[in-house]
This record gives sequence, structure tokens and C-alpha cells, in this order.
Amino acid sequence: MGRKQPVVIRPPLVCVIDDDESLRESLPDLVREFGYSAQAFSSAEAFLASDYVDQTRCLILDVSMPPGMSGPDLQRELSRRGREIPIIFITAQGDETIRPRLLEQGAIECLIKPFSDTALLEAVNSALHPK
Repeated sequence: MGRKQPVVIRPPLVCVIDDDESLRESLPDLVREFGYSAQAFSSAEAFLASDYVDQTRCLILDVSMPPGMSGPDLQRELSRRGREIPIIFITAQGDETIRPRLLEQGAIECLIKPFSDTALLEAVNSALHPK
């Protein structure tokens, strides 16, 4: 009888997509401290071209990433592809109208930079463990 391979249970994968290098370095470390796997991308296009799309359980996504696709553009593209990944938007724009609009379009949360570790943890937990 052949021995069974052990089942490897990996923590859910959270992908960070932001054109800000400092956030791409700090946020994945924070997500790992929360107990999840993390991967970072500098653009929506890089994420879509990766092998991680189907494994991703939550996206932390910058709203604005010039010159390429914006966060909402990526959200629409994933929806078009039938990939419903919970999204937490992050933005440096203090525009009061943006958060309600993004939440209305299905985002889990929209955090205004700078946000607290606690706010991010609560958003990730609600994305991965909906009530």
C-alpha cells in the first residue's frame, strides 16, 4: 500500500495590489502577522497575468494606480471573468463620495490611507469569514 501524501493546509491567500512600493512591502508582512498568506503586485495587470488569481481569497486593492487599470477596473474585470474575490479598497483620496460608491459596487471595505492595523485586520477577517 502506498503511503498517502500529507494534506498541507495553507492559510488563505490575500493579495495586495498597490503602485506604492512602501505599501507593497509593509502590507504583506502585516497580513502574514494576521495569520494569512500574502502576495504583492505593483499593478492590476501584473496580478491578472499571475498564477495567483484562482488562489486569491481576498484582495487589498489600491483605488488609483496610474498609468494602468484602476482598482475598480480590476474589480469589473474579475467580475466579467466570473471571479468573485472579496475586495478591500485602499485609497489616499479623501473624497467622501468614493467609499459609499465602492461599497455599493460590492467592496467589503474602503480604507482611507493612513489606516490602522486594526481596521485592516477587521476588514480582512470580514472578507474571509463573512457572518
